[in-house]
Amino acid sequence: MHERYVEPIATELNVATGRVAATMSLLAEGATVPFIARYRKEATGSLDEVAITSIRDRMAQLFDLDKRRRSILESLAERDLLSESLQRELLAASTLTEIEDIYLPYRPKRRTRATMAREKGLEPLADLLLAGQSSAAADPQQAAAAFIDAKRGVMDAEAALAGARDIIAEMVSIDQATREAMRRSFWEHGQLVTRVLKGQEAAGAKFKDYFDWSEPVAAAPSHRVLAMLRGEKEKVLSLRVTLDARRAEALLARRFPSGDSGAAAQVALSVQDGYKRLLAPALATETRQVLKQRADTEAIRVFTENLRELLLTPPLGRKSVLALDPGFRTGCKLVVLDRQGKLLHNETIFPHTGGGGAAAAGPTVTKLCRQFAVEAIAIGNGTAGRETETFVRGLDLPATVPVVMVNESGASIYSASAIAREEFPDHDVTVRGAVSIGRRLLDPLAELVKIDPKSIGVGQYQHDVNQSELKQSLDDVVASCVNAVGVDLNTASRQLLTYVSGLGPQLAANIVLYRDENGAFPSRRALKKVPRLGPKAFEQAAGFLRVSGGKNPLDSSAVHPESYHVVEAMARDAGARIGELVGNEQRCRAIDLERYCSGSIGLPTLRDIIGELIKPGRDPRAQFEVFSFASDIAAIEDLEVGMRLPGIVTNVTNFGAFIDIGVHQDGLAHISQLADRFVRDPGEVVKVQQKVQVTVIDIDLPRRRISLSLKKNEPGRRGP
Repeated sequence: MHERYVEPIATELNVATGRVAATMSLLAEGATVPFIARYRKEATGSLDEVAITSIRDRMAQLFDLDKRRRSILESLAERDLLSESLQRELLAASTLTEIEDIYLPYRPKRRTRATMAREKGLEPLADLLLAGQSSAAADPQQAAAAFIDAKRGVMDAEAALAGARDIIAEMVSIDQATREAMRRSFWEHGQLVTRVLKGQEAAGAKFKDYFDWSEPVAAAPSHRVLAMLRGEKEKVLSLRVTLDARRAEALLARRFPSGDSGAAAQVALSVQDGYKRLLAPALATETRQVLKQRADTEAIRVFTENLRELLLTPPLGRKSVLALDPGFRTGCKLVVLDRQGKLLHNETIFPHTGGGGAAAAGPTVTKLCRQFAVEAIAIGNGTAGRETETFVRGLDLPATVPVVMVNESGASIYSASAIAREEFPDHDVTVRGAVSIGRRLLDPLAELVKIDPKSIGVGQYQHDVNQSELKQSLDDVVASCVNAVGVDLNTASRQLLTYVSGLGPQLAANIVLYRDENGAFPSRRALKKVPRLGPKAFEQAAGFLRVSGGKNPLDSSAVHPESYHVVEAMARDAGARIGELVGNEQRCRAIDLERYCSGSIGLPTLRDIIGELIKPGRDPRAQFEVFSFASDIAAIEDLEVGMRLPGIVTNVTNFGAFIDIGVHQDGLAHISQLADRFVRDPGEVVKVQQKVQVTVIDIDLPRRRISLSLKKNEPGRRGP
């Protein structure tokens, strides 16, 4: 463990040093974030997953910073350039930018104009010009004459002065204080400027807003930065970071005051050249890089928040489901799933092809519903989705069977994946897609973990951001959701088990294989028989795995096996069996928790235990509610300005929210239309999968764009 990181991390995150040290120690021992947050509250002072993740990530950043620092120190030492003062400077630097600025004058350089001038012996002339004090320096031409050397390629005084100016220009560009002052100016006063490239107006129409655009660097939101960068990448836009010339000149004049002598004039020319040719381009590039990093961070934050809401969508629960993957010409693929999501039946119906297709399809659906005691119907929301919904609702089905539109984003990705082929080797992609739609209704989390989150459709420029950072963040949020909900050890897929604390792909595969060969796990303790699942993995995973119907009722709760002895003591003292405490709030509330505090278990864990005894295996997800779109609105052509309609939020971005209103084209509620008050972050107002009422405020049929408003005071009328 890197003890020296404790103090700076504690200060930065405003967390007590003891809590930071304990968290770092647990992480170093291999504990996962969900495990620490849930089962090590006494050690961390009940830090939540956000705080623990921040400590983990900052620890990694500081480690990388130290790694770079060591590399620089070694390089300087090897080249005999490491003085005591330089070493102190580098050791005191707290950011990578600061370290790189200190190192810049000593960095091995390619052959620059300044390098070549030094090779010609012109550095003393540059020093004379900078000093500007001797009589020789007062007349640059006279001073330069002494450095004419045909053998070295210095043919005249002007060539000598040009070389000296190149040396001074480079000195200006690598001066640490100048770089820092100019860096601040670029951030505070710089402009992002985009222009359309010649001849790209038609091909790059989607970037039309940026054809002639400029805005302050300091104010540019992440989604616009990423849009500009994408436009540049697609060779539609040029993108520059600029700083007003007068502001730059004023800053340079303060850093390098100019006099009236000829030497001062030469230095002034050097300063201007050093800025325009070297410093400004370098800082413009650096500013772009930092802007990109910040935009990536914000886009990843939005993506992970959206993904969390999507993964925690309320499940229908264990019901028998008939699922339909709609289609026009090729028909609707129909599957029936049992309460565990097992495929029982599949076939194709043709309700939209005419020629009696609907008349034949109707009895098929009603017959299957009776035959398999179907309790809900799931319909994909893609092509022909609303038409299929209308068809199904027109059948003589029990009112107790809900018909639910299911977001099928990514279902086609799953159906063609190796995971789907492994699950259904004897069925084609259409069957697999329909199964995925049905299972998403039963348990969205269990099904969505099988799909790359980038294919689910809740991101913002997800393919443009740093992919390793994105993967880490997405893996974190999936693991957080999976462990918060808990996993049924005897029914969970390999993909779902992979995200359980302490497991991973190999142990998840071993668990499934052991389960297939030996039958259902009778208890959590039986996990220890799984090959390669050692004590550490058991410790990390056991509390998040559920075994229903086993001998020990605690196995179906979130009480960790390491705390079973405490519950046994509680039951013994209460004169009851453990099973008599489970679900009995009155008896549980009567337990004096102070009696069971020890060196390893304190009140936070004991309160969690009581909460689990009262409601064992409680699902943190909300209750499922049936949602329906406006029955008479199925296409964008059916819309009229002023209509007020029900919708479901499908994606939240920095500039607003996309909302499905059942017309095969999501509408956009701009951030200015999300509430009657000012909104800085759309996530404050709406979440993915939230059910809302919207007003149609504009329809652009040629571009298939719909503008919506969530404002309560927006005048509107109900849809037909």
